[in-house]
Amino acid sequence: MPTVLGLEGSANKVGAGIVRDGEVLSNRRATYVTPPGHGFAPGPVSRHHRAAILGLIEEALRDAGMGPKDIDGVAFTKGPGMGAPLAVVAAVARTLSQLWGCPLVAVNHCVGHIEMGRMLGAARDPLVLYVIAFSRRRYRIFGETLDVAVGNCLDRVARLLKISNDPSPGYNVEQMAKRGTRLLELPYVVKGMDVSFSGLLSHIEALAPSLLSSGEAAAEDVCLSVQETVFAMLVEVTERAMALCRATELLLVGGVGCNRRLQEMLELMCQCRGARLCASDERFCVDNGAMIAQAGWEMLRTGQKTPIEQSGITQRW
Repeated sequence: MPTVLGLEGSANKVGAGIVRDGEVLSNRRATYVTPPGHGFAPGPVSRHHRAAILGLIEEALRDAGMGPKDIDGVAFTKGPGMGAPLAVVAAVARTLSQLWGCPLVAVNHCVGHIEMGRMLGAARDPLVLYVIAFSRRRYRIFGETLDVAVGNCLDRVARLLKISNDPSPGYNVEQMAKRGTRLLELPYVVKGMDVSFSGLLSHIEALAPSLLSSGEAAAEDVCLSVQETVFAMLVEVTERAMALCRATELLLVGGVGCNRRLQEMLELMCQCRGARLCASDERFCVDNGAMIAQAGWEMLRTGQKTPIEQSGITQRW
């Protein structure tokens, strides 16, 4: 079976991982961290990735006990994501493919998360939250966000509250939410199978400064309220999708999948339905190279390869 090197760099994390026959042989990652209250811009992130990626590849090869001659394919994130960081990783992948004389495989970032979850979760036929299911050998989308992704929503709340970005804003929001004692009423927007978070964000941006300055609520209360509201929306649409599909397994993937409170809420819903929740740990929920390698491995073993002339990035893929 092929051995695949995967390169990820769609946002502020850059990673290199090696996978062979359902086994993760190495998984190295570096994160670009900004000061509290700041997001990350494409330029600085791309420069961070450019400085880190070759070292990560060397470390991944060393961890796996391999050299370039042992790699059968180079997989990379084609999109979706931030343009400049994606372009850095794609350029490195193209170069390695030509230097090492092995095929190039362009991977969709979201499919990378899902395929890694399928490999680790040992789920036979799961519904997946990002709410997606695998039906008739294709991914079928039942619901989606109409505006902001849930991870971006939590990041923006952290930015508003000037919460540390180290190790990640979402993780720090989760820790602060554990200390919250008051549940604030926030906009709850579910439209059929879809969700919307922009109204909730606008509401917080308008009210949080006065609530915090007056002492009526603490930053911990805001974090608690955001988590409970946003996750309740996700659980509602996920349960509706499970009912539609008659699914007995739920696979949780993506960076927010690390959140223990979300896992608890989904676990309770699954128990009530007689279903099983499959969740990954932090090493593979957060963006990483191994998940791109796993998706690339699945593609390569079925003969899918990417010609150099088609290896450009697609930010909104």
